[in-house]
Amino acid sequence: MEIVLLEDVKALGKKGQIVKVSDGYARNFILPKKLGVEATSKNLNDLKLQKANEAKLAADQLAAAKELAGKIEAASVSLSMKAGESGKAFGSISSKEIASAATEQLGLEIDKKKLLLPEPLKTFGTHLVPIKLHKDVTAKLTVKIVEA
Repeated sequence: MEIVLLEDVKALGKKGQIVKVSDGYARNFILPKKLGVEATSKNLNDLKLQKANEAKLAADQLAAAKELAGKIEAASVSLSMKAGESGKAFGSISSKEIASAATEQLGLEIDKKKLLLPEPLKTFGTHLVPIKLHKDVTAKLTVKIVEA
């Protein structure tokens, strides 16, 4: 019997796949637990429409991420930090502070978890901070740190 999987099933397949299983396995396990449906022409058509809708949504998300990346790369954020006696930076700038400054100065909502900052910024000057907006789109935000 051919089954269209509605969820991932370990050792059988991923969601949306069409798999061939024995009649008993389908009747006693897959169908009662709503892990899949029989591969009829109606269910196959529904699957095709669902995949087309998911592809359209993914394309829309990618386009939105690319547009946001263009806005981010064109702008810059400036932050101030205290300096010690010898002109050395006193403290550091974290991803949380960069995200809140981007919200205030640029009006862009950037999640602090999307900032790919290996460690806080501890020096004055201009830094490029990568931001992972989508699995295929990474933008670089210019952060200027000046003395307070």
